[in-house]
Amino acid sequence: MPHLLLDLSRLISSSARAAPTGIDRVELAYARELLARPGDDVSFAAMTNLRAFGLITRLQAQAFITALSAQWFGSQQPGRAARIASRIAGFIPVNGDRALRRRMKRQTEPVIYLNVSHHHLDRPATIDRLKKRFGALFVPLVHDLIPIEYPEYQRPNQAEIHGRRIDTVINLSDAVIVNSQATADILAPRMAKAGRNTPILASHLGFDLPEKRTLQPFGIPRPYFICIGTIEPRKNHLLLLKLWRRLALELGDAAPHLVIVGRRGWEIENVIDMLERSPGLAGKVHEFSAITDSEVCGLIRSAQALLFASFAEGFGLPVIEALALGTPVLCSDIPAFVEVGRGAPEFFDPLDGPSWYAAIRDYTDSASPRRAAQLDRLRDWTPPNWTHHFQAVDALLNGLTDA
Repeated sequence: MPHLLLDLSRLISSSARAAPTGIDRVELAYARELLARPGDDVSFAAMTNLRAFGLITRLQAQAFITALSAQWFGSQQPGRAARIASRIAGFIPVNGDRALRRRMKRQTEPVIYLNVSHHHLDRPATIDRLKKRFGALFVPLVHDLIPIEYPEYQRPNQAEIHGRRIDTVINLSDAVIVNSQATADILAPRMAKAGRNTPILASHLGFDLPEKRTLQPFGIPRPYFICIGTIEPRKNHLLLLKLWRRLALELGDAAPHLVIVGRRGWEIENVIDMLERSPGLAGKVHEFSAITDSEVCGLIRSAQALLFASFAEGFGLPVIEALALGTPVLCSDIPAFVEVGRGAPEFFDPLDGPSWYAAIRDYTDSASPRRAAQLDRLRDWTPPNWTHHFQAVDALLNGLTDA
C-alpha cells in the first residue's frame, strides 16, 4: 500500500461553521476513512491562512475530526472544533513543516498526496514543491468545473481562480478522482488538449442514510416541497418562487408550502426581494439557513418531493439524499442529475416553467398516480455508498504505485 497524505485544510478553515457544505462532507468522509486505517499508512497535513504547510499529528487529527463531527452531526455546539483548529494552525508554522519532512523521510512506500476539496489548488507552486520535496504523487478530487463552464453564475473572480485550480490539476496531477462521469466528461477534453493522459476515476460519492429514529420533523404544514442548496443564481430559486406565487394566487389556502434550506449567497437581490417583500409568498415559503442534518432529513422524508431546478451541477447530493429517504425528486435534466438519478426522478428543462408547474400541482396530491409511479421506481433504486467509493479509490492509488 502507498502512504497517503490527506490534506485537511478545508476542514480547518471551516471549523467555525454550524453546518457543513457538500465539499466539507467529502473531506470529512475521507478523514474518517483514513483515521480508521493503520497509522503507518496515513498522515495528515494542512495549510494555514498564512500559507504555512505542515504535518498534523494523528492525535490532533483525531481530536479535531471527532469534535467537528459532533458539531455538525451531533449535539455539540460550535467552539471546540474551532479551538482545536486554532491550536493546529499555531503548531504548523513552528513544528509542522519540520515534522512533515521527518515523517516523509522515514517512508519506504510511495507517498500519495490527496487533496479532495480544491483548497489552495490555485497555488501550483505549493503543490509542485510538495511533489519535488517528497517525491510524492498528487491525486486531487475535482468536484466540478462550473465556475469555468458557467462564469455568469459565479462571483466575478471565481472563473479565474477555478481556472488556476484546474490548470494545477491538469499540469501536476498523477491521477484524478471526480464525483461523476458528467464531471469526467468535462475535464477529460481539457486534459487531452494539454497533452496529458492522466487517469481519471469517476466514482460517486457516498451517502450515509441516518437511522429513522434520528430524523427530526420540523412542524411545517403539509403538503410541502423542499429545495436544498445555497441560494445563488445557478440554483434557479427564482423559478420556484415565481411558481409558488402563482400557486398561492390560484389555490389560496390549498396551495402547498415550499421549504428552502440553504445559506444566502451572492447576486440574488431579486430572490431576496421575493422572499422578503412578496405578499403572495408570505406564510407559504419557509427559509432555513442552518439546521441540523437530522432536521434536514426529517424535512426531506415528509416532503411531497425534492425540487432541484439547478442549471449546472457536478454531482447533486440532495438528489441522492431524497431518493435514499424514499422521497420523490423533480429535477433539471442536466447530465449529473440524469446520471445519479438512474431513471427514478422526473426531469425537466430548468427554464420550462409550465412543466414544473404541472408536475408540482400533480405531486401536491399524495394519491397522485404520477407521484405513485415514481415511488414505485424508487423500490429498485439504491444509493451510492462510501465503501464502494473508497474501494474504487484504493484500486486507483494502488495501480499508480504498482505501475
